[in-house]
Amino acid sequence: MTTGPAARRGSLRDEQKRLTKARIVETARTLFETQGYSDVRVDDIAAAVGCSRATFYLHFTGKPEVLRAIANEGTLTSVQLFYADLDRVLTTGSRAEFGDWMTRALDWFFANKDMLPAWDEATAVEPEFRAVAREGIMTLANSMPAYLARWPEQRRDEARLRIELLVAQLERFFTRWAMQGTIDVPAAQAAAVLTDVWFPALQTPPEK
Repeated sequence: MTTGPAARRGSLRDEQKRLTKARIVETARTLFETQGYSDVRVDDIAAAVGCSRATFYLHFTGKPEVLRAIANEGTLTSVQLFYADLDRVLTTGSRAEFGDWMTRALDWFFANKDMLPAWDEATAVEPEFRAVAREGIMTLANSMPAYLARWPEQRRDEARLRIELLVAQLERFFTRWAMQGTIDVPAAQAAAVLTDVWFPALQTPPEK
């Protein structure tokens, strides 16, 4: 095992690499939030970080990989926790708890709304990011094992589809409501109507 000055230099280099990578991710997120995805170039990220283009490519293959790192370092984890919580809520069978979950879901969208246009742009223009988006949705269904287990095995694809349709409608509704302003409704009313639609839609089939 290497010890002494050489080991310290190695540790220092590793720490510098880690910090540089973290700065790239943090800076890219800020640029994507303020300028969108398509308008931000690798050169823009490198310049804002204060590193060279070559240094950027030591850490990432391109913008899609940076966006994936942003998702993996917080966004995806937090949304997985939301759907794990939905799994718990549906186990209670309580409509009131489901309504509370829907309100929290809208709050989550508000907290992350600056990144949503970048996600949408990347999904539209980057074929490889479409695979990431698809993987993310599948991960959300996997966050709900108790819900899936209550469905007959031959209908679990349908159960997954219901979760995926919930995710898609919430994203689209939020975009039109809070970002485009084409749906004008108070948040409490939106949560109530979404609960009316989705609480029955997510009920498991009765046992035969």
